[in-house]
Amino acid sequence: MATKIPPYRCISCGATAVRWTGQCPTCGEWNTIEETSSPSAPSLSLQPLGDVEEVRMVATGIVELDRVLGGGVTSGSVTLVVGEPGIGKSTLCLQIAARLRDAIDEGEILIVSAEESVAQVGARARRLGAERHGVTLLSTSHLPDVEEALATRSPSVAVIDSVSTLHTPAQSGSPGSVTQVRTAAEALSQYARRSGTMLILIGHVTKDGDLAGPRSLEHLVDTVLHIEGDRHHQRRVLTTTKHRYGRAGEVGVLTMEEEGLVSVPDPSAALLAERGRPLPGSVASILAEGAHPLAVEIQALVTPAAGSPARVAQGIPATRLRQLTAVLDAHGELGLGRSDVFAACSGAIKATEPAVDMAVMAAIVSAEWGIALDQRVVCIGEVGLTGAFRPVSAMERRLREAARIGLTTMVVPPGTPIIDGATRIEVATVAELLGAVRSLAAPQAPARERRPEEGW
Repeated sequence: MATKIPPYRCISCGATAVRWTGQCPTCGEWNTIEETSSPSAPSLSLQPLGDVEEVRMVATGIVELDRVLGGGVTSGSVTLVVGEPGIGKSTLCLQIAARLRDAIDEGEILIVSAEESVAQVGARARRLGAERHGVTLLSTSHLPDVEEALATRSPSVAVIDSVSTLHTPAQSGSPGSVTQVRTAAEALSQYARRSGTMLILIGHVTKDGDLAGPRSLEHLVDTVLHIEGDRHHQRRVLTTTKHRYGRAGEVGVLTMEEEGLVSVPDPSAALLAERGRPLPGSVASILAEGAHPLAVEIQALVTPAAGSPARVAQGIPATRLRQLTAVLDAHGELGLGRSDVFAACSGAIKATEPAVDMAVMAAIVSAEWGIALDQRVVCIGEVGLTGAFRPVSAMERRLREAARIGLTTMVVPPGTPIIDGATRIEVATVAELLGAVRSLAAPQAPARERRPEEGW
């Protein structure tokens, strides 16, 4: 409920009162109490839903990025690009700015660099071949200067690198503090929605990989685009954790080249092409969080534990790995309680879906037994605590993607649709999965010799 404003005010000291008095009780001055004018109600801008114009979407020309964004960047939208230092955030946003300059009919591109000088940004643009007429650079971390530049230039696209380093004297705290980041994000987002400017913000991450700054920052923006990968390797993975103009959870794969970030034409085939010859502990699976399925390689390593058994996961939820090894122990009697278990999703991809449960368990069994599986094998399915497998969503789309890239031996739960030209192996329980692993050994890849105390 709104608080009622007191109707009287002292013109000398500014104190408010609910009734008129001859003398101000605060400063003691006489005849300084005057009635205040009631504020006028704000005018409302109402518009019929049917008259609302469709938002304008502009493709960047970076195929994988456009696919992740559902077609491109939208007018009046606010996109937040986050990632670790040196991963390629500034490079990607500079490429986006240059491509949008070629795509839009009018207006200019404004790039605000709060961390680098104009000369540094210009050198990167020349290296990437991204120099364009109509692209303006501004090097400042002062928020009022940024707001003045936006009001003066009225750009079609504005890139802020980065919102975490902007500051304003009107708020307390140093640059990067919660108050400063929230103030900058709110001001810039409101401008973008009023003017229709395509606003791209670059944000920092914490040491744990989470978005730095206030949690409200994610609520203020329309799209949160994560760029991940290893700075020492070429591959970069784009994922959307929030997207108001399309499907969230899409994954795009790019490589860092001399000319910048380049889309990988067929990510599924490219990821599996790196597997090499069949080796124990390697199994393929299919992710389908977005509209396009993506093939991934699940790897596992099992070694005797020197102390307390470790469970180490990379690209897979650590709690899920602990649960899967416990289910294997309970229903497969593998004795993993005496071993260290490592599991990873290769290619810098995060496999958080339960659809990879079967592949993770098959990779662990393959590594423990030393059996290299045939490279045409793909495992898709979720497992429960009872050791029973069940199908997951979008099974048909996953299997069609698997068949397209040559994964034609499909280990799946009962009730899974049949794909033409593929061999389907149904496994209902952990015990049946163990039998399937034994029968799917790659040609000329015998299991390693077991120690006498191990057994099968």
